[in-house]
Amino acid sequence: MTIKLFKKSIAGLLLAMTSMVASADSFKVCWSHYTGWEPWGYAADKGIVKKWADKYGIEIKVTLINDYIESINLYTAGEFDACTMTNMDALTIPAVGGIDSTALIIGDYSNGNDGIVIKNGKSVKDLKGREVSLVELSVSHYMLARALEKNGMSERDLKVMNTSDADIASLFIAKDNAATVTWNPPLQQVRNAKGAKMIFDSSMIPGEILDLMVVKTDADERLKKALVGAWYETMSLMNNNKTQKEVIDYLADQSGATPAEFKSQLKTTKMFYTNEEAAKIAQADSVKKTMDYVRTFSFEKGLFGDGASSPDFVGIEFDDGSVLGSKRNIKLRFTSKYMKELDK
Repeated sequence: MTIKLFKKSIAGLLLAMTSMVASADSFKVCWSHYTGWEPWGYAADKGIVKKWADKYGIEIKVTLINDYIESINLYTAGEFDACTMTNMDALTIPAVGGIDSTALIIGDYSNGNDGIVIKNGKSVKDLKGREVSLVELSVSHYMLARALEKNGMSERDLKVMNTSDADIASLFIAKDNAATVTWNPPLQQVRNAKGAKMIFDSSMIPGEILDLMVVKTDADERLKKALVGAWYETMSLMNNNKTQKEVIDYLADQSGATPAEFKSQLKTTKMFYTNEEAAKIAQADSVKKTMDYVRTFSFEKGLFGDGASSPDFVGIEFDDGSVLGSKRNIKLRFTSKYMKELDK
């Protein structure tokens, strides 16, 4: 081999090694439109995520996925290292799919941000005989089941129509006798439709719909710390009188709402603006009770698959080390560790 060729070979090897290192230090995160997740768009666009990624010597690419369920499917398929999702969907999609995941950040719980809206009706009982559009087997489906249960009804009393969250608002507005279950921002749109009335919302089941940033349990520790740092820096700006207006205006525009509409959505979102607040939720016994409700509903709906003989099929580990379900198949974990250990 000539010296010239040898140098080229070394250069090529170094380039390949550099590429491998860059790949090992690069991570992908996705989010979808929802009041409590819009701050991820701000954090990415304003360089906050990059700032924290740089701090830990990594690269983080944040991507908006317009279809919520598709974002979780992509995470489950290995396309992303972390993804925004609810507690129920974290259990029924990645966890059931064998992906060991951790609720890294508990951002909020829906306190009216998810709702059931109908035209030409006044109560849940008026859903009888109707076609109800929703994202099937999502938290919307869970909330519908809870609403029906509280009113002595069941799904046998109506017909569920599986609909993408991207299409729900337009379909509801166009239909005369419509009924739907959805979350903000489409919830705001359907509520504003002529003749629409919200007959049930998530404030009636407080704390049951948790909005999370979920990460692969075996993901790089630097990614986990950077995401937590970026999130709470953004939360501090969102909750500061001096910077709040600029952040809210940005989030409103990003979500397709006016600032007034977005502020209205925030009123029905129990945001945890500090890491201390969120850590307490992760440590609370109420999370165990909620996840017991969720896993029971999920099993009854067949979301654990044909191989599951009981709700214990998937193990859910909590902050105190206790496990609900199979200790041999733990695939969803709640921890306060990263929120408590926030590096400021």
